[in-house]
Amino acid sequence: MTAVAVLAGLSVAPAQAPDAGAIVNSVDAAVTARADSVLGFTDTEHYAVYRGSDETHPAAEMTVTDTYTKGVGKSYTAQSQSGSSILIKFGMEPLLENEKTINLPGNVEKSWFVSANYEMKPRPGTVQLNGRACYVLDVTAKRKAANTINGSIWVAVNDGSLVQIDGIATAAASILSGPAQMMRQYANVNGFAMAMHARAVSDSGLFGRTVVTVDYSNYQLQVKAGK
Repeated sequence: MTAVAVLAGLSVAPAQAPDAGAIVNSVDAAVTARADSVLGFTDTEHYAVYRGSDETHPAAEMTVTDTYTKGVGKSYTAQSQSGSSILIKFGMEPLLENEKTINLPGNVEKSWFVSANYEMKPRPGTVQLNGRACYVLDVTAKRKAANTINGSIWVAVNDGSLVQIDGIATAAASILSGPAQMMRQYANVNGFAMAMHARAVSDSGLFGRTVVTVDYSNYQLQVKAGK
């Protein structure tokens, strides 16, 4: 029997897929590594508010510079704004103030997509999203808040970093509206998952349907030496 024939007769076991625990551990490790390594960053964020079914013409827009410092939190510097002064004053400005609160030390950890904050159940197999092989995990928040969701997250197969989140907020941000449908997409920036695009949709009897989008650009990261 030739060597080729012998090899042809061998049964090769397929590579074993990681179990659910290993996938969840990789997500925790990626979030922890980002939090430990990124000492701060700046980026440009463009906010747009759309009313009703019109998602072509923003009713209000604002562009800001976001500055984050680990252990301190976030600050925002307005670059430009246009459109409805009412939406800016009662919509965008409170949104930015809420982001400041969420990112304060002691608060920011509660918003992380880690197993301490969420029940995570990986789905079988992998999917392709934005050119990246991903695991999909169904997530259920362990506490109710406007910045936690019940839904799904997509994480990169190679390192567990976030690629996308999508779900319903577990609490409304305002008594005037219901919980928002939230989506956020991430990209790898200097080795870490950073938000690139976000979309939130909410409805209220008083204001109707509102869509808020955020586009992130011009990231400048300060990373711990050796990372």
